[in-house]
Amino acid sequence: MLAEDRIWFGETGDNVPRVKQFLKEIQDGVVPMSIWKHEEVGHNQSATQELKKLFDNVSFFDSPKPVKLLAKILYLSTQSDDIILDFFAGSATTAHAVMQLNAEDGGNRKFIMVQLPEPCDEKSEAFKAGYKTIAEISKERIRRAGARIKAEGERLKAEKEAKEGTLFSDYETHPSSLSLHPSLDIGFRVLKVDSSNMADVYYTPDAIEQNQLKIFTDNIKPDRKPEDLLFQVLLDWGVDLTLPISKKIVRVKKDEGGRMKDEKRTSETSPSILPPSSFQEFEVYFVDENSLVACFDTGVNEDLVKELAGFEPLRVVFRDSGFVSDAVKINVEQIFKQMSPGTEVKSI
Repeated sequence: MLAEDRIWFGETGDNVPRVKQFLKEIQDGVVPMSIWKHEEVGHNQSATQELKKLFDNVSFFDSPKPVKLLAKILYLSTQSDDIILDFFAGSATTAHAVMQLNAEDGGNRKFIMVQLPEPCDEKSEAFKAGYKTIAEISKERIRRAGARIKAEGERLKAEKEAKEGTLFSDYETHPSSLSLHPSLDIGFRVLKVDSSNMADVYYTPDAIEQNQLKIFTDNIKPDRKPEDLLFQVLLDWGVDLTLPISKKIVRVKKDEGGRMKDEKRTSETSPSILPPSSFQEFEVYFVDENSLVACFDTGVNEDLVKELAGFEPLRVVFRDSGFVSDAVKINVEQIFKQMSPGTEVKSI
């Protein structure tokens, strides 16, 4: 370490030796000061005003935290691609600060906000404005803050283009950086804790009579939507819940009597000239393009299975009771083995 000039013996050279740390080796350069003045990180009054500006000059919280305070904490304690978790989201200042900081330094930090649907006091301004729970305010704050940060970035970008080289010293937080990151991601998903999507079974096999079997043919609760089933699958498979999801309509020939017509797609049987009644449409979800493909519709036939196999997804999932026949259900794995052997097939 002496040879590398990493030991310091004090200004006079006869003090207790200490290890040197170079600025380039320390995250963000220097150790932060112990006292943070309100000019730098704001205070409760400024935080209240920030929130009022977002909500049409109406105050919903008595003591929200300043965005600049949270942004400084995140700046010192996180890397540009970290995940920030706040178990008590409240007015979602943490989410606001994450988006603000990403706008400033081009980071890709993500946030997870946790907030119970705590009811708002019926006499409160929030309740009068239509917000029944704290969680509803949290979500709306993220929407409005994201839109404002995005708009501010676009405005600064236009100003910079008009006045190239002008210093933006009058702004509060690195606005010149804001204009450099117009592609800022301000999207978020709302997930709620719920019971299982699977139907509850209260009978043992020996207690079920023949005439009751029909009520157990569908194992999914009747009030569940395809999105509910999709996110259950994402959780079961350990797939990132923030991956992009698209919904597409896949159109295939109808199954006739449980068997597909053995037709070649010639000019006479081209899909473009067959009558509309010859086709069936299915809603199909694509997660991160082909990381996972899911269809929870009923009437799934072999044509649809082959169509999905053509995408060669990493994983594919169907509704267990969604197949048009037992033969199709049995053939699914074989079709994928032939057309897309690397695909993991699952039914729920």
